[in-house]
Amino acid sequence: MRPAMPFLALIAVGALWGAGQPLAKTAVSEGYRHVGILFWQLALGALLLGAVTLLRGRSLRFARADLPLLLFVALAGTVLPGISSYTAAVHLPSGLISILLSAVPMFTFPLALVLGNDRFSWRRLGGLSLGLGAVALLVLPETSLPEPGMARWIPVALISSVFYALEGNVVGRWGTRGLDPVKLLAGASALGAAIALPLALLSGQFIDPRPPWGAPDLAILAGSAIHALAYSGYVAVVASAGAVFAVQVSYLVTLFGLFWAMLFLGESYTGAIWGGAAHDVGRHGAGAAAPAPHSCKRRSIR
Repeated sequence: MRPAMPFLALIAVGALWGAGQPLAKTAVSEGYRHVGILFWQLALGALLLGAVTLLRGRSLRFARADLPLLLFVALAGTVLPGISSYTAAVHLPSGLISILLSAVPMFTFPLALVLGNDRFSWRRLGGLSLGLGAVALLVLPETSLPEPGMARWIPVALISSVFYALEGNVVGRWGTRGLDPVKLLAGASALGAAIALPLALLSGQFIDPRPPWGAPDLAILAGSAIHALAYSGYVAVVASAGAVFAVQVSYLVTLFGLFWAMLFLGESYTGAIWGGAAHDVGRHGAGAAAPAPHSCKRRSIR
């Protein structure tokens, strides 16, 4: 790969993943809710990633012993954080959720210490402190949010970051049983869809796929495709340039998430929110361990 290509690929992946939050905001804008959205996101993602796996000449068969790993990745990587993210998207601006998703390193580092995945580092602790400062900028000042009542939904949005950090650490500690990451995510998505379908039906949140389709339906379709494309691109960057380089996509997701939200949703932000975003970018420079969106390799966020 030419010297500039890894950087261009990383920017492209960050731009794609950053579009996920505005699309999530659009998906919930007319009454669709988390479980119904998650079912279609998982089902469409399983089809797309399954097709990629087959086109690469690999089998979609799994061993029975793979089931616990698939179940863990489905729950910790998509279903539970998805419930958190889509619930928060109803109440919070898209750009703010993008910033909060970059808080994954705040939870990754202490979990890594507990599981023995990492060693204590003052530099990492400094990065973690910057992340805590970023959240404080968003929560403490009464004028930092469009409406003060939004503050109570910030912990809900942060739940997704906890699960992404947990997923990355567990997979980093015990591995993927030799499964190809794309195949693993395809299988986990199919299992997650099987879990989400009865929940969507029982809760009355199932989304009828028949036309006519409105903006929320198209947002779900686009979000599923973008996730699959971004994930495939991320794996390609890891393979060609290494995981340490690819992990920098985390702050690009935040920056692009803010940009897409301003461009397509007309969102604007206070100085405190911009300060929080600056702290998040600075945290990477301070050496915090920031995983990249939903990887089934050694680290993981979405």
